[in-house]
Amino acid sequence: MEMIIDFPGGSRVDAHFGPYTVATDQPPVASAPTPFAVFLASIGTCAGIYVLGFCKQRNLPTEGIRIVQRIHSSPMSGMVEKIDLEIQVPADFPEKYRGSLINSAELCAVKKHLEKPPKFDVTTKVVEPII
Repeated sequence: MEMIIDFPGGSRVDAHFGPYTVATDQPPVASAPTPFAVFLASIGTCAGIYVLGFCKQRNLPTEGIRIVQRIHSSPMSGMVEKIDLEIQVPADFPEKYRGSLINSAELCAVKKHLEKPPKFDVTTKVVEPII
């Protein structure tokens, strides 16, 4: 997969891949979330995809289900130290499936990549201007 990252103006930095554009910006005047906020949102939404898939496979209603993600950062470094994902279900959600919802969320590809991070190779390349 290849993504093109460009700079459309101000503090904006956008990522383009396939038919999609993910817009990001920086405070104080932000028109989009920061790149780090998008990264954090990818954790909860990825877990949500797995929870949704689990429910759909079993014809379980998803109305009233939500995931609350809590970020715990070090006051010293500002680095994220812990992320909690709380899957909230309505009272009538079958108890026998609650543990399986957790197991489903644990399959999240974003979470798995954080647990075994990729290597990074950052380079520069001079290219001719596009005419």
